[in-house]
Amino acid sequence: MGSLRKTFRRDSSLYLLALPGIIILILFAYLPMSGLILVFKNYNFNDGIFGSPWAGFSNFEFFFSSMEDALRATRNTVMLNALYMLTGTFCSVAIAVILNELRSKWFIKVTQSVMFFPYFISWIIIGAILFSLLDYDKGILNQLLQALGLSQMDWYSSPWLFVVILVLANIWKSAGYGAIIYYAVLQGIDTSYYEAAKIDGASRWQIITKITVPMLIPSIILMTLLGIGGMLKGDLSMIMGVTFLNPLLLPTTDIIDVYVYRTAIRSGEFGFASAITLYQSVFGFILVLLANKLAGWYDKDSKLF
Repeated sequence: MGSLRKTFRRDSSLYLLALPGIIILILFAYLPMSGLILVFKNYNFNDGIFGSPWAGFSNFEFFFSSMEDALRATRNTVMLNALYMLTGTFCSVAIAVILNELRSKWFIKVTQSVMFFPYFISWIIIGAILFSLLDYDKGILNQLLQALGLSQMDWYSSPWLFVVILVLANIWKSAGYGAIIYYAVLQGIDTSYYEAAKIDGASRWQIITKITVPMLIPSIILMTLLGIGGMLKGDLSMIMGVTFLNPLLLPTTDIIDVYVYRTAIRSGEFGFASAITLYQSVFGFILVLLANKLAGWYDKDSKLF
């Protein structure tokens, strides 16, 4: 007990510095967990969360009663998130490596600002930009195809083609943010590695593949593990903003969040929506445990815990 007090006194300033973050974490992450009781309730507005009658596991049955729709929503969510993660990581790392090879400081700063800007743009605005490009009658791309003597494309009725569009939109919006994170990691690499490689006659490509990228692997693993936790959580605002919930695109864009919004939120079935959120969180946690185990087999220092 005495050593604990001594430690607290010695590091009191650090504890005070962490206190606001801890309070916010408790208020917005742990206290709301009491609402998980809603998962097992037949919620109605008059009785509230704690007064509503118990429903057991019927809220889960609502989702899995239509197994075909449930599997499609799960498949689409995992597929899109996996594509986002793979392509986003590759592009972010590539951009970070390119910036690391540049020597003009002002150009790097300007490039960072330009790449970071899309991250703050709403999906609604991005959807409007895409609509001006892809609209069948007045879209810029279709007008270009028509000018070249080619047939027009009905982009908003091509589900699998829209997978590519969503992936490209996600890269444009988030790759710059990820690149800045990886670029910050590269700035912490000891320059003596590069100097020794140059003395040994290594080419620029060899330096990138033998020093730069391997040094990034622990950070890539860490970011991937954090991303896997949300593998079953889709971005509803992205799908709504870009596809406008077009029913023709649902075969590939009907992710779990969209399915819940269409079938539960609109009809006020908050118990069902909460049950699916719990389903996403539990399976996301399981995926993190498995991925963390795999990362430990590759490198023990790369594990989250």
